[in-house]
Amino acid sequence: MLLNLHVKNMALIRELEIDFGKGFNILTGETGAGKSILIGSINVALGMQSFKGFAREDETSALVELVFSVEDPRLKEKIELLDIPVEDGQVIISRRLVGGRSISKVNGETVTLTQVRELASLLIDIHGQHEHQSLLHKKNHLQILDEYAKEKLAPYKEKGAHIFADYAQIRKKLEASTLDEAARKKEMDFLQFEVEEIDRAELKTGEDEELEERYKKLSNGRKIAENAGEAYQMTGESEGSSCAADLISTAVQRLQMVQEYDVSLQELEKQLSEIESLLSDFNREMSGYLGDLTFDDYEFEQIEKRLDEINRLKVKYGQSIEEILAYREEKEQRLEELQNYDSYVAQLQKSFEDQEALLRDNAKEMSLIRKQYASQLAGQIRAELADLNFLETNFDLEVTESAPLSANGFDEACFLISMNPGSPMRMLGDVASGGELSRIMLAIKTVLADKDQTETLIFDEIDVGISGRTAQKVSEKMAVIARSRQVLCITHLAQIASMADHHFYIEKNVHDGITETSIRELSLAESEEELARILGGAQITETTLKSAREMKEMADATKKY
Repeated sequence: MLLNLHVKNMALIRELEIDFGKGFNILTGETGAGKSILIGSINVALGMQSFKGFAREDETSALVELVFSVEDPRLKEKIELLDIPVEDGQVIISRRLVGGRSISKVNGETVTLTQVRELASLLIDIHGQHEHQSLLHKKNHLQILDEYAKEKLAPYKEKGAHIFADYAQIRKKLEASTLDEAARKKEMDFLQFEVEEIDRAELKTGEDEELEERYKKLSNGRKIAENAGEAYQMTGESEGSSCAADLISTAVQRLQMVQEYDVSLQELEKQLSEIESLLSDFNREMSGYLGDLTFDDYEFEQIEKRLDEINRLKVKYGQSIEEILAYREEKEQRLEELQNYDSYVAQLQKSFEDQEALLRDNAKEMSLIRKQYASQLAGQIRAELADLNFLETNFDLEVTESAPLSANGFDEACFLISMNPGSPMRMLGDVASGGELSRIMLAIKTVLADKDQTETLIFDEIDVGISGRTAQKVSEKMAVIARSRQVLCITHLAQIASMADHHFYIEKNVHDGITETSIRELSLAESEEELARILGGAQITETTLKSAREMKEMADATKKY
């Protein structure tokens, strides 16, 4: 669950820190106080939004940090599969804006936004103000069904992705295999030329590296001879001046003359004698090297010519000899295909049909699973809708085999609803209002929440378009969800706010002419006053306070059942 939110330099927020608790966390406040900034900040940290529009313009940096506790062993395992360790049962996600660039970190290690989003999908589910509008689009209905049936569908989706990759590749080849005789002859001639040109070169793997090494030595022959010769003279062979070997030999003799007078000189003499021996070995090897050192102009010319040939082929066919030879094999295979073109196209057509059959068989298996789970999902959503005051509503999920064949099968899904007894079932978007869609999405979220290990759910103004008994039902449903998961909810309704296990108040204050947003957790008495404000507006009377206390008592009694 989300333990802590730390925000710095975001819109009206200079800096604030909130410790959330288990169960139902409610956030209320006046319109414009900055409630949306908090949800926006969380989305920024999770990589769902950029800092643009949120970071304070008068500051050069901004920060959002989320601290999660992870208790479920299954969730820990999924997180660790992303190569993200769970340290001391916690995951810390931070995103910082510095100098116009954003940096995301998880437990102190820099990560990509893709990694953050993958992690976020396991830790938190955010239902935004307008997310219920996604129910208007049929494509999202299939996504919801697949999320519900994901454990059963997963192996078929993976299999479908592999089959479709081959299927698409073969289809592309088949579409490109419409050559006439003249075009086929032209391509064959060109391929034959390329294969023969590479064959004539008789390339050997690693040959270029050996030639380049020899070329480097030959092209620097004079420099090698001069410097190696001088090194030899300095260490072991010189005329008219002492070399290193002579000087070290003399030094050894001097130490031998006095070592009997001081035992510590014996070890030093021994070390210097070893140096003398090593230098003697070096001089012998250097003498041999200089004796063998020859530079053949003809060899140099032949190597230069060969490297020019190899480099010319690299420009045309690949950056290395391995790539050139691989290119040659590819072109020879294509040449064989064109030489036996009718057979090639027939084989390609058969492969395409075989892959299409495999893809269709896999799609049929997925369709059977979807239809089975569609019935279960619709039944559970109907039950949840009844709890949300849809008492006479019929709800169903129809799966049809009408989409183009793809890795995801050929199914389309559509939510159908009848709001009143006797009314025909119609597409959801054609019937439901904004408030009804919001409650339907809550029902769907409730069902899906039981299918995964997401420990934190955020609802941003789920109460749009509802009031009275319906609002009470929504509050009760959310309180039920909060028994097994942490729920954070921004609301304007007293019925929902009264269910809070932890009630936070968001407010705007002006300091030194600058407007800033702050947040604090309310005590029981303060929570009742806030409920009274929501119920009665600016004037809080004893009557509204009494109603607020009664509402809070009723909510506490409801949560016990």
